Order: sequence, then structure tokens, then C-alpha cells
Amino acid sequence: MARVSRYYDVKRDENDNRYLEVNVTGFSLLHIPLLNKSTGFSVEERKLLGLQGLVPPHRSTLEEQKERTYRRYCQQSSDLERHVYLRSLQDRNEVLFYAMLEDHLEEMLPILYTPTVGEAVKAFSDLYRYPRGLVVSTGDIETLEESLDNLPLDDVRMIVATDSSAILGIGDQGFGGMAISIGKLSLYTTAGGVGPDKTLPVELDVGTNRQDLLDDPLYLGVHHTRLTGEKYDEFLDRFVEGVQARYPKAIIQWEDFAKGAAFRVLERYRRVVPSFNDDIQGTGAMALAGLLSAARLKGERFEDQVFVVVGAGAGGIGVAGAIRQGLIGAGLSFDAACRRVYVVDRQGLLVQGQPELEDHQQSFARSPADLADWTFEGPIPTLLETVQNARATALLGLSGVPGLFSQAVVEAVAANTERPIVFPLSNPTSNVEALPEEVVRWTAGRAIIASGSPFADVPHRSHDGIDGFVPVGQGNNVFIFPGLGFGAIISRAREITDTMVMEAARTLADHTDVSTGRVYPSITELREVSIQIAVRVARQAISEGVAAERRARVMSDEQLMAFVRRRFWVPKYLPYRRAGTPGS
Repeated sequence: MARVSRYYDVKRDENDNRYLEVNVTGFSLLHIPLLNKSTGFSVEERKLLGLQGLVPPHRSTLEEQKERTYRRYCQQSSDLERHVYLRSLQDRNEVLFYAMLEDHLEEMLPILYTPTVGEAVKAFSDLYRYPRGLVVSTGDIETLEESLDNLPLDDVRMIVATDSSAILGIGDQGFGGMAISIGKLSLYTTAGGVGPDKTLPVELDVGTNRQDLLDDPLYLGVHHTRLTGEKYDEFLDRFVEGVQARYPKAIIQWEDFAKGAAFRVLERYRRVVPSFNDDIQGTGAMALAGLLSAARLKGERFEDQVFVVVGAGAGGIGVAGAIRQGLIGAGLSFDAACRRVYVVDRQGLLVQGQPELEDHQQSFARSPADLADWTFEGPIPTLLETVQNARATALLGLSGVPGLFSQAVVEAVAANTERPIVFPLSNPTSNVEALPEEVVRWTAGRAIIASGSPFADVPHRSHDGIDGFVPVGQGNNVFIFPGLGFGAIISRAREITDTMVMEAARTLADHTDVSTGRVYPSITELREVSIQIAVRVARQAISEGVAAERRARVMSDEQLMAFVRRRFWVPKYLPYRRAGTPGS
């Protein structure tokens, strides 16, 4: 079994209790975030590890440390400052960081991830404090093996890699995308149980096309325009080969690639190295789960709904593809499923023959025969005309265009069904297609709503004069990717198949209590949902024959659940032993 790190290893004693065997002491140990207990070292550990005089005399419990740290967190004056504070804490003491995050996950998730992470990405070069992860740039791709050897982690299982070309809804952010990789992996640990020393954030710095960044002397990335074509492919090939050699058990999550590259990269590597694209597959699974729950909430069949997806990028096409797969899984033929999914981009409905159609959009383009009995004024139907002619019952936004869902569009969906489904899913908050309060007002409170960023439930007075609230679900990929990734790790999947992703979606829907009026669980249930997803994803990998973990292959469902729970990392201080001492 591979050692965890060149500085320490995780072992079990004669009673099967975990401990850390360390070969670093003193000042150096205090500067390794996962080893630093700060004021939490016992008297014996201080003597053993050469820490006398380096830390305050009072030994604090983890609970005391959390209380002190949370008080300081609450003193920060803005969301961005709170984000920076949490990142600084992670860079000092990772166990304390994750312990506090575990206690305050619902409060801190919007700070660590969407929507606040968008601000952190834009300001990354100005906020840079501490080296974390792996930077692969055009200047050092030829010496990638040396860069990988410099990493102190020896058993990485989950990598989040971005080229920062399409961050959230804010586009090309150059080197700033590293903040996304770091943030995603924080959620893999706190929500998905992947130990922080098994994770690696990666920035693939292939340049930026943002002239303002290139002109900024403080910008931390390479100062040239983005690689394209054959040079870009060669860069990624070299990266994948290097990762496979250094970390043969690692899974790669491709993150925030521009739409053209996103699909091409996924197809190029998904059978070379176990990998998936969260923007395409994670977003698709998240949206499908919410739609399955919404149909259940309506008391109608999922396959009887008609869906309009707005946005034809990686997220939009990923969602449209997941819906189509879901409809086929419900018993429809491919052609019948296609007739219930309409994709609209900035020009209007995707229609065959449009010269700007990309490969991944082709199968969603409508033929002239499909539109023979439609009424529309221009060369192709607009969003409003599509909703009206298709008699859409569900409207999903992944366009990144704020306010795109006008009152007329939302009212048109509401005219087609008693309970319209309206999911404005674009992030960050400033890019949302419609505010939930607007959707509630335009549909007289009848809409089933989910948004990408967190919004409060909307006060509403019913037609019979009763005051209440319309629930607003949060359609966040965090409900999918931690469990999907952990399940792939547990089973040591050689490939992450489409059916494994679909199983994650179905599991999320199955564990959503629609009696609350919501189509997604509470963030407080995230860890348990991720465990359930991990078990079913692992079981799916086993059934498809892509699981390399021999122990998992012979387990019953109960044994597999116990195996997953046992492997789920929890933030607590472990006792230390020095390497080479008796009992180590």
C-alpha cells in the first residue's frame, strides 16, 4: 500500500485505532496544515515532536478551537473576507477547518463555493497567500514529472483540474481558476469523505485571452494567449500521462472548460483515465434529480413533461442529455425522448442547418418537419415561441444571462400546466435567469422552483388568503459530485460510465422528501446523501464490470455500506508517533 505522504503515514495500532506516524518535527511540522494541531497538541506530543516553546502552554480541545475560530469568522465584514478567512484557516490547520465546516456547512457552503467563490476567482492573484495544489503551465509542461515528484502526497485519489476557460458564468479567468479546484476538493472532503491528503487541485495554465489580465503585472499566470488546437491537445496528453504514472489510482474531474473543449476533453480521456466533467455530467445529474422530484411533487409522470433547456454550452447540453437519458430510462424511445427536450441558445431554438451548431449540439437540433405546425415570426423560434409551441411544462436556465426568463416566458410555461417547473440554475447569483420572487409572483405561487445559488423561501399569500412560503430548492452540483467521486474511489472504477452518473441522479431523487415541497434535500443532509450515492455508484460500477476493488466486488449491499462509512474521512485529531520509535 502506498504511503500517504513523504512526511507522514496513517497506520493502525494493535487495537485497530488510527494514528499518524510522522518523520517531521518542530517548526516544520507546524507548517504542514494537515499535521498542525496548533494549540491541540498534548504534553506528550509536544515533547515527542520537539514543539516545546513553539505553541501556547494551554492545550485546547478541538471544541474550544472551533469556538474561538468561529467567533473570529463571524467578525469578518463581507462574504469575500469570510471566504479568505476560511481559506487561511485551511492553510494553517486542515482538521480544524473541516471540523468547523462540518458544524456550519449550510452557513459556510455559499461562502466557500457558489456564489462567493466567483469573487475569489476574480481576485485570486491579489489574494494569493499559500501554495496549494499543482500548477501545470506552458512553461514547465516539459518537466512535468519533476513537478509531480515535488508534490509531498503519494496516494492521491481525486484530482480536480481546470483550464479556467469558462469559470461559473464569468468566463475566462486565467490562473484564478485554481480557486475553483481548491473549493471543489474541500467539498469532496467535507461532503464526500475523501481524505484531504488524497486530493489534488490542479491549474492547467495554458494562458488567457483576457487582455486585462495579460496587461496586469500582478497577474500570476503565464502572460500569453490560450493554447489551441494540436498544442493544447499535446499539453493535456502530457498531463494525463504524467498523472497516470505518478498517481495510478487517481480519478480526474475536469472542471470549468469552455463548451467546445469540455466535450472534446471528456471524450478524449474518459476511457484513458477514470474521469468525468462536472459541468456536463454533474450538472446534468443534479438537474435530472430535481426534475424527477418535481414530477413526483406534481403527482405526474416524469416522462409526460416537456422540457425547454436554455443555454447550449457544457452545462445546458449536459442537462439536456441527462433529461433525454432519464426519459429513455422511463421507457421512451430515443426519438420520443428527443421530442420532449428542446434546447434554446442566444439565437433561439437549435434548428438543423444552423452553420454555428457544434458537434455536441447537433442531436438536439430540431428538423424543419418538427416545426411544421408551429407559429413563429423569425427564421427560428424564440424562447417564448418555443415555450408556447412546445407546450413546455419545465423551463431550465443554464445561460448565464441575468433576467432572461421574462414575465411573458414564465407565464407561458404556467399556461401549459398547473404546476410549472422553473429552474433558473445559472451561477453566480448575479447571472440568474429570474429571481425566485419574480417566478412566484408571475405564477401566483404555483411554480416549483430551484436555483443554482441559495435563495430564501419566498413569502406568498395563497388565493384563499393564507400566508406561507414557496420553497426554493438549491440545485447545486455538490449533491452529486462528492458521492459520485467517492463511489468511484471506493470501487476503484476503471471508467466512470454514464450509467454510474445516472445512478447518482436517481439516488439523489430517491433521497429527497418531496412532502416538504422541495425538490432537493437540505444541505444539512448532504453528507448522508453523498454516502448513499457512493454506495449505489460503487454497486453500479461492480455490476458493469468496471470496478477494480476486489473486496467491494464480493460484498453484500450491507457490507458495502459499512465499507463506505468506514472509509469516510472525518475531521478529528489523531495521536502521533515518530517514525522509528517502538510501536511504529
